Amino acid sequence: MNDINGILVTSTEGAASDYPIDNWGLLVALLLVALASVISAVLKLGVERRLLWATVRSLVQLLAMGLIIGYVIRVNQWWLVFALLGVMIIAAVQITLTRGSGLPKGLALPVFLTLLASAVLMFSVVVELIIRPKPWYAPQVVVTMVGMLLGNVVSAIAVAITRLFDDIRTRRYEIETMLAWGATPLEAAMPSITSAVRLGLIPTIAQLASSGIVLIPGMMAGQIIAGGDPVQAARYQFVVLAVISSLTALADTLIVMLVYRMAFTENHRLRTDL
Repeated sequence: MNDINGILVTSTEGAASDYPIDNWGLLVALLLVALASVISAVLKLGVERRLLWATVRSLVQLLAMGLIIGYVIRVNQWWLVFALLGVMIIAAVQITLTRGSGLPKGLALPVFLTLLASAVLMFSVVVELIIRPKPWYAPQVVVTMVGMLLGNVVSAIAVAITRLFDDIRTRRYEIETMLAWGATPLEAAMPSITSAVRLGLIPTIAQLASSGIVLIPGMMAGQIIAGGDPVQAARYQFVVLAVISSLTALADTLIVMLVYRMAFTENHRLRTDL
């Protein structure tokens, strides 16, 4: 175990090696997914192919990321850490746009700026103000913290922007009436903006509320399995969840404020091709 300012971080040696996941363990996990796919086929749920593909993709991506992070930790150069973060953010943009539905074109830049701002805040607040690792760019801290944030924010803003444009379409006649009476696009879109931010936050709030009694989150569970102090692991997990919840709220608000204008023309009319 490595101790970074009192925070226990799992290394590649030590207690974690007492419970390795070998190829047999991976095979058992894959067989369980195959069983779920069979159930989907029998019940005609229509998700068996997507489930199998997502599982194989997840396994390959996780193993690849494990190798990459291991290399970055060994090299221990700040520029390589931030290069990896840049690749992760770009990939997160693509995943966000893929998860959303019914979205207009031109969202890549606003999504990128939102994810970049969230990552910078995560790095500044959690890594540099709370954890304070040495060196300041410690890969095992920076990459994992920002990665967890991106995973949560991607889901939240995909839900938020999808809900935003769906709600604007549903409220089309109401919005057009408000605009005809002199309302600004922001005033007309505000109910949709509020609904989008609220919906994007629901999963994050539910995870925060259920953590501890119902759910032992991944970081806390991983540190305990690796032999870390359970109380310290709980503190670490709480900080991560609290900051992610806050930054998710900021990210949801930022993205909808950046993109709501795409539903309107330059002369303050609702787009007909939305």
